[in-house]
Order: sequence, then structure tokens, then C-alpha cells
Amino acid sequence: MADMTIPKRHKAAVYSQPGTTVIEIVEVDTPEPEEGEVLVRLSHSGVCHSDYSFIMNAWEHMPESTPRGQIGGHEGVGTVVKVGRGVKARKVGDRVGVKWITSTCLTCDMCLVGDEGRCPFKKVSGYRNPGTFQQYVCSDAAYVTPIPDGLDSALAAPLLCGGVTVYNALLKGNLKPGDWVALSGAGGGLGHLAIQYAKSMGFQVIGIDHGSKKEFCLGIGANVFLDFTQYTDAQLFEEVKRVTNGGCHAVLVLNGSTKSYDQGLDMLRYGGTLVCVGVPEKAMPLQRAQPHFLITNQLSIRGTVVGNRRDAVECMKPAARGEVKTKISIEPLSKLSQVFDDMGSGRLQGRAVIDVWKL
Repeated sequence: MADMTIPKRHKAAVYSQPGTTVIEIVEVDTPEPEEGEVLVRLSHSGVCHSDYSFIMNAWEHMPESTPRGQIGGHEGVGTVVKVGRGVKARKVGDRVGVKWITSTCLTCDMCLVGDEGRCPFKKVSGYRNPGTFQQYVCSDAAYVTPIPDGLDSALAAPLLCGGVTVYNALLKGNLKPGDWVALSGAGGGLGHLAIQYAKSMGFQVIGIDHGSKKEFCLGIGANVFLDFTQYTDAQLFEEVKRVTNGGCHAVLVLNGSTKSYDQGLDMLRYGGTLVCVGVPEKAMPLQRAQPHFLITNQLSIRGTVVGNRRDAVECMKPAARGEVKTKISIEPLSKLSQVFDDMGSGRLQGRAVIDVWKL
């Protein structure tokens, strides 16, 4: 059990020069949970590519730049050490996760249908709000996710964004057991989770990535691996259609590559679904999304923004059963800048997880 003694101040990693990967370890005041909130003593935080985009101010579509002094992070796991007034669903000692979305209005049209990521009043962890690259954080009690017994905290952390994102994306693919799904970017942080979730749901998987990821992807369950460097676009489409006897029922684009998005629609069979997950840094058109092509092939294009609270709970279950295992490296808080550098250069393998108590 975590130490329930609550210090007045604690350590946090702040973005000291947004636009670069420079961070600074500082002491900040430990917050008091307000009505409806819980205070969580964090043990670990995953590092998502979105965190890299925020610290680098890489996304031109964001309404505001990341401010100096921002505490990033949105994949935190820890223990509730204090509850605010009115909290009934959580208690001191509960192990919980703090996600990308930390609060919404619960009453708008999007919230009422479970699309909480589109709530106009949502609060986002690590962007304009304190994130999980610190030792203590407050979060709306309704939005923390219970972590199942037996699931290691470090392994659970990346599921709070990466896991729930691909889980929700697979649901939006309208797939049934036995159907084929292609994963563009299969060997990456999102991709290796998507392979495992897809297999746990009974789908057949084509992993598409650089050839260096072949053994890794096949080893965690991909039925087929295609090295995109070894095919022209036309050859890649033909191979996908040959393997699947007509094309995939769904394609998930897990990276922000223009090429991957352009290729995705041509891999689909009649009535298939392209699910957009990876966020490009700059605006880009879908070159193949011409009305006549979509109409004659009855194709669908879906976007997904993480998942809702139910998705977060459900995506933990296969991991607790051992069906989904995150490939992680655990680093101290002081190495966060290096993790970002490795992420930006493509050197990072799997998912990085920060032990916030190791400095």
C-alpha cells in the first residue's frame, strides 16, 4: 500500500522551454481535492506521442500553444489518498488511472452518447491543466479508472490512452470475429497494443510497418506482416486483397503519415471502414477520399478521439487476463527529456513509462 502521508509539496517535471524537449524537475504545491475530486499519489505515468507533440508545440490545429511551466502527462496510475466532498464512488486506497480526459460536463449531446472526447467543456490532463508527470494530482472522481487487481501499475499506465484509443478504434471498425483488419504502424506504441486487442476480439490482423518490426509483430499475434518498403502502392493493395480474399473489413491508421492515410482506403473491401487514429502535425487532405470512390464502394471513414469511461474499464480486462501485454521501458522522472528525444528521432521501442518517484 502506498504511503498515505500527504506532503505539502512534491516533485514535478515541467516544460521549461516549450518548442524543445527541455524539462525541469521542480517542487510544486500538493493540491487539495475540490468537491467531486480525488487526490491521487501517482506511481507511474506513461509517455504518449501526444505529450511529445504538446511539448514541441507541433500540432498546428491546437487552439493555444503549450505554456511554459506546463506539467504534461495523461497516463498516470496511482492510489487515492484523499477524497473531496461528495465523492462516493472512490475511496482512499483505491488504485486508479488518470486519463487524457479528466473531466467533462456529462450533459451535452456528446457526453450523453458516450463521445466524451468531444465535450466542449472537457478538461485535458497535461494540456492547460496539470498532468501526470508529477507525484500527486487531482482528478474528477467520475473520470479516474479503476485498475484491476493483478495488473501491474507500470503495464497499466499506457493503456489509459494508447490502450483505450485502439480499443475504441477497433470497435468503430464494425468488425466481427474472423474479419480482417489492417494496422498501419503496427509495430509502434499504439500498433503493438492494437494487434493484441484485435486478437483478443477474434479478428485476423495484417500488420504493416517497416521490416525491422516483422518478428515483433508476428510474435505478438499478427497473422500477416507486410513491409511497406518492399511494395509499390499498387503491389501493397494487391497483396492485401490476395491475403484477405478481397480486402480488409477495416483499416486503422495508427500513425500520422500522409502516405498511410492515402493507402488506407484502397486496402478496404466493399463496405469497409477506414478508422483515423494517428494525428498529423499539419492539415492534409485524404487524396483517395473522392465521393465517387466512397459511393461506389460503400466505404466509411470514421475518426476516434480516445474512448469513453466504459471503454477505459473494458480495455483493462484483456490486460488483466494476460491477453494484452505492453512492451515498456521504465525510466526515472529526470529522463523524461531523453524519452522525448528518443520518441522524436524514432529510436523509442514500445512505450516508455516514467517512475515518478525515481529522480
